[in-house]
Amino acid sequence: MMKTHQRLLCCALAASTLISTSVFAASWQDSLSSAASELSKQSSGSQSSSSLSSLTSLLNGSNQSLTSSSMNNAAGILEYCAKQKLASVTDTQNVKNQVLDKLGLSAPEQKQDTNYMDGIQGLLNAKDGQQLDLNTIGNSSLAKQVKTKACDLVLKQGMNFIS
Repeated sequence: MMKTHQRLLCCALAASTLISTSVFAASWQDSLSSAASELSKQSSGSQSSSSLSSLTSLLNGSNQSLTSSSMNNAAGILEYCAKQKLASVTDTQNVKNQVLDKLGLSAPEQKQDTNYMDGIQGLLNAKDGQQLDLNTIGNSSLAKQVKTKACDLVLKQGMNFIS
């Protein structure tokens, strides 16, 4: 009799674990499907080289992928972020100008600095050694979240540099 109760209890625990796992998997799958749907709604002529998984990993992964490897590039990214209205234009411009002053980059030198010019074009030379083109990741809500996160992280990076 005791063994029968133990077996029933074990079966009940196993069943409840399977049910809760399948509910979690279903909600996770719904989230992925929703994000994939968002990506597919991008404007028709827009080409996106980033997959859903790479955007998700950028958003949820380490900040190394979304912070700049140099302050010159960070200053350029801040200019890009201000122009794209991905961060507070006033704060971003102020920090960018202070970073450029601290670096000693005058206007003519800025145009010759490849890291700075990359940043202005939306090319984030990340700390992990990769280069992320913020222009080509698309305009889905997930892509905008990645761009906004990158702008926020680079803004904090610039503020830490000037303080």
